[in-house]
Amino acid sequence: MSRLIAGLVVLVLALLGLGQAQAATTLFVALTGDDQWSGTLAARNPAKTDGPFATITRARDAIRELKASHGGLVEPVTVYLRGGTYFLSAPLTLTPEDSGTPECPITYAAYPGEKPVLSGGFPITDWSPVEVNGVAAWAAPAPVLADGGRYFHQLFVNGERRPRPRLPRKGLFRFAGLLVNPVDVAWNQGQDQAYFSDGDLHSWRNLSDVDVVALHFWVESRLPLVAVDEATHVATFARRSVFRLTDGQTTTPARFYVENVFEALDAPGLWYLDRPTATIYYVPQPGEDPRLLQIVAPRLSEVVRFDGDATNRRYVERISVSGLSFAHTEWNLPDDIAGYKQADFGVPAAVSLTAARNCALRDCEIAHVGTYAVEIGAGCRGSEIADCEMFDLGAGGVKLAQGSAATTLSNNRIHDGGCIFHGAVGILADDSGNNTITHNEIYNLYYTGISVGWRWGYRPSLAADNIVAWNHIHDIGRGLLSDLGGIYTLGVAPGTVVRNNLIHDITSATNRGRGIYLDEGSSDIVFESNLVYRVDDASFCINCGQDNVVRNNIFAFGKQAGIRRGRQENLRAFTFDHNIFYFAEGQLMAGAWGDGQYAFDYNLYYDARGLPVTFAGMSFDQWRESGQDAHGMIADPQFANPAAGDFTLAATSPALAIGFRPIDLSQVGPR
Repeated sequence: MSRLIAGLVVLVLALLGLGQAQAATTLFVALTGDDQWSGTLAARNPAKTDGPFATITRARDAIRELKASHGGLVEPVTVYLRGGTYFLSAPLTLTPEDSGTPECPITYAAYPGEKPVLSGGFPITDWSPVEVNGVAAWAAPAPVLADGGRYFHQLFVNGERRPRPRLPRKGLFRFAGLLVNPVDVAWNQGQDQAYFSDGDLHSWRNLSDVDVVALHFWVESRLPLVAVDEATHVATFARRSVFRLTDGQTTTPARFYVENVFEALDAPGLWYLDRPTATIYYVPQPGEDPRLLQIVAPRLSEVVRFDGDATNRRYVERISVSGLSFAHTEWNLPDDIAGYKQADFGVPAAVSLTAARNCALRDCEIAHVGTYAVEIGAGCRGSEIADCEMFDLGAGGVKLAQGSAATTLSNNRIHDGGCIFHGAVGILADDSGNNTITHNEIYNLYYTGISVGWRWGYRPSLAADNIVAWNHIHDIGRGLLSDLGGIYTLGVAPGTVVRNNLIHDITSATNRGRGIYLDEGSSDIVFESNLVYRVDDASFCINCGQDNVVRNNIFAFGKQAGIRRGRQENLRAFTFDHNIFYFAEGQLMAGAWGDGQYAFDYNLYYDARGLPVTFAGMSFDQWRESGQDAHGMIADPQFANPAAGDFTLAATSPALAIGFRPIDLSQVGPR
């Protein structure tokens, strides 16, 4: 009891300290509150006649009333949410009338020492024991949602995602072929039928609820089954696939798995929604009793929405969210598509901002969602996302949409994403400029870590003056999709700088995982002082682009190549100087190098196998005679322990003699 009293004293003193710094209005929200109360007390009074609000929307409305009564805000406002899970029936929507001002900002914050969760889901209760497919399970009625439906795609048990039953239980199937000759089909033309191997597919229960998830190129296609002909081995889907059902630009049929098969509901941790009977089944893990657990199904695709109006210049301004958690959002696809052509860009986010100015999320957690975590939409300026953790994501971390600008993303951890939409990205900056993306850690995703640009070719672009620095990007791709990168750029991006990033362990399904990947038209970008190692294709890859500067980087352990070039154009692709290439397999240079539209100098190369280094078929002497690397050399750079990821240079390293500057990565990742 004495420790509790001492803790309360510390809390009161902290709040008093805030008050001494600047007078402020303080409101409170608690699960034990009442929206008829004043909201000015952190806990209800002994008479139970006053206390905190029960909902965050009531606190928002109280601020509106405060502004109306005073003709605007006269002091800063803070809304503290007490701990616990707040199940929302609709997203919290903040509009221009909810804005703060520079002198009187508005903050929605976690009560000190407590963890409030805004949930887009609803609890599942009334469990009873049953037997399903020969195993002990539990069943509960599926609640009717606001729209009259009973369909949701996810279940979370005590803060952990539980999978729907899938086949094969490990690994992947592969289509037996297409009903058309792949050589006669454009790569970007999808199919709604395919052949399958004997035993892979069946006419399962609730067949239209079964998804075939095809993995091809750099995307996934979700293909609900319409029919399975076990005699002809032809599967018919409700939608066309995003692209041709092959492994990239080959004629090899694509890999796939099957999800939501009732007959496969036979292992601990699996769940299934039987829509015709409106029944949820769950096979518990050892020691679990569903009656004693928090089991949540999602119903909202968004939890919080900043909803401004850029057309009429009415913005949501000066609102900060601090220390809150957001969870349990649903995923859905439009009925006419199987997925998105790149980066799952059309998937919504749990927290979305449109036409917001100088708004922030700090120290927040976004987890257990079926969507992206955050979207910074059109018309946003001066947004900040800092010190947040985003994980267990159906899609990716943060989307900066076309029409946004000047966003700061710093000190965030984004990991374990792509659970539903495998092609999603850790941070996606669409046609967006003047952004600062620094000190983030991004890992355990299936497509790409950071993607910047999004204007194919040499068309004008708004993606200028972006800073991508001090990020730690690792364990990307994970062997599932293809044609991906740790950092991926696309289109013209003048003023953009990519520096001091640590990138490693990039793997794809077809050995097309790149460390730094410059795709269609990537131009006018500076890449400097990055460390890239252990990738299954090239450490550095440029498909096409012009006037890029690549200097003072370390590129090590590219499995296929140190550097790959896709196309030859009548353009100066890049200058390459003061870089170190270190490899132990594959070759130094792969792809198209015959046009000479590049400039190399002061670079150091080393093949750890002791083999001669060749340059697109040329010896080093021939390479220098062609006008390249007049001051370059082939020598051991004397790394401390490259096999263990330690690329510290010895004081006697020859790289130092030709002007390489040691790369300090001590500040990489969240600080």
